[in-house]
Amino acid sequence: MRVIVEQGQAPIKMWTDGVPVEPQAEAQLRNVARMPFIFRHVAVMPDVHLGIGATVGSVIPTRGAIIPAAVGVDIGCGMVAARLGHPGGAAVAASDLSDDLAELRSAIEDAVPVGNGPGGSHLPGTILPGIVARAANRLWSDPAYQVILGHGVKTDRMSQQIGTLGGGNHFVEVCTDEADGVWLMLHSGSRGIGNKIGQHFIELAKEDMRVHFINLPDRDLAYLAEGTKHFDDYVAAVSWAQQYALANREVMVDRILAATGFSSAGEVVQCHHNYIGRENHFGENVWVTRKGAVDASEGRLGIIPGSMGQRSYIVRGRGNAESFRSCSHGAGRRMSRTEARRRFTVDDLRTQTAGVECRKDEGVVDEIPSAYKDLDAVMAAQADLVEVVHTLKAVLTVKG
Repeated sequence: MRVIVEQGQAPIKMWTDGVPVEPQAEAQLRNVARMPFIFRHVAVMPDVHLGIGATVGSVIPTRGAIIPAAVGVDIGCGMVAARLGHPGGAAVAASDLSDDLAELRSAIEDAVPVGNGPGGSHLPGTILPGIVARAANRLWSDPAYQVILGHGVKTDRMSQQIGTLGGGNHFVEVCTDEADGVWLMLHSGSRGIGNKIGQHFIELAKEDMRVHFINLPDRDLAYLAEGTKHFDDYVAAVSWAQQYALANREVMVDRILAATGFSSAGEVVQCHHNYIGRENHFGENVWVTRKGAVDASEGRLGIIPGSMGQRSYIVRGRGNAESFRSCSHGAGRRMSRTEARRRFTVDDLRTQTAGVECRKDEGVVDEIPSAYKDLDAVMAAQADLVEVVHTLKAVLTVKG
């Protein structure tokens, strides 16, 4: 573990041995560490890379304030992995999968709309299937929903986006494990409503800074002070968005199982990796922002996905106090999407995803495995944070 200690800032503790860190990301970490409400230190995961305001792959504990841009706009983004079974209970084995996975991929794509924008991101029509309606009714009846409405946040597309994947690095995968078991794994968040909530409160925080003449090392570090209405409303709204993201993943799993004829074999792992929570660390109750980081409390199961079509891991947390009981949320990008599109071709993508049933076209070149850090190095750097429970190898990937 590398530790950066400088006058005028909290220490920065980095689990990045053997993993490259961009100079811009390190500068961003120093800006965060200068904020006066940081509790003890900032913890940095090995998948760290440049973000907006705060780096992806960082754990930011605070007293008396929260930075909305550190949480980001994909509130509650996270993972779910479910071991697949046959109707009746027997677990699905790798040998049960067809040699031609194109039909299975097509069934998943038909069950879960993918992509952003009109035409790809919404469930058709306005009449909700039963599994979607149950999730929607639970969310709409939550008092926090009225808080969101009170801020004028537009919610017109929420019901159509529950059960949809989104774009970017969101994905659905079918994987095999070390014992030839088969898993369904997916990555998604709170979709358009989470984005609107995040953007709204980021702007409110910036306005608060202007009103009170507060200067910041980066305007995206604008914060909401505990004890104010904006703070209380943000905590309510972001907690609601986290529940929306959780429901979104649950509905997608249900829709995929219904479409493919599989069932869950009972082993299911869920984890957020963009969120806030009130937690006790070093004997004090503090706010913890995990931006691209997973709760790795002792014994807790989490998911660390690799890049497109590569290995992923189900892990068990070791409860390391110095990391605020956290671990990485993936391999982490080593270059921007723009750089990946400049550097790699569709032929490169085909080579690097050989043996995986997935899109192999210009639209997903920015998700090529080489755009991400070496997952072996990332896992080695956090060996004191988690232990591996299952190693998953993707055989099918559906990209957003």
